[in-house]
Amino acid sequence: MPAETLALLLGRWAVTRDIDDHRTGEHARFDGTATIEEARAGSDLVATYDEAGELVVADRRTPATRRLGYASRGDGSLDVRFADGRHFVDLDLRSGAWEAHHPCAPDSYLVETRVLSPTSFEERWTVRGPAKSYDALTTYERVAGHPATK
Repeated sequence: MPAETLALLLGRWAVTRDIDDHRTGEHARFDGTATIEEARAGSDLVATYDEAGELVVADRRTPATRRLGYASRGDGSLDVRFADGRHFVDLDLRSGAWEAHHPCAPDSYLVETRVLSPTSFEERWTVRGPAKSYDALTTYERVAGHPATK
C-alpha cells in the first residue's frame, strides 16, 4: 500500500461511473477522465481533482464536470474539499480502503473507497434521505503514460 494517499492518486485516470437512482428507477452512466495534479505553491491545497466527461441517462447525453481540492492532513491522509473550499470528506488510502460519511442535509452520503491495484481503485457511494436515494460505483483506471508523480 502507498505510504501516502496522494502518492497513489496523482496522475490521469479513466473514469467510469454507474448510478442507480432509486427514486426515478433510472440508470445513468458517466464516462470520462480525471486528472489529479499537485496544486500551485501558495495554496493550502496539495492537489486538485478535475473530472470531465459525458453523463448518459436513457437517451439524454450531457457534458459533466467536477472539481475537488485535496489538502494534506499531515499524516499521509487528505482532506477532500469541494471547489468552493468546503470540507467534503477525509480520505486515507494507506491501508488500501477507507470509509467516510458526509452529512448533506437532509441526506447522508457514505463513500467507500478501495484500492484494487497500483493502477486502479473504486468508490462506492450510498446516498439516502428524503431528497435523494441512489447508489453509484466509480472505477478509476490509470491512463497509460501518466504515472503518478511526487
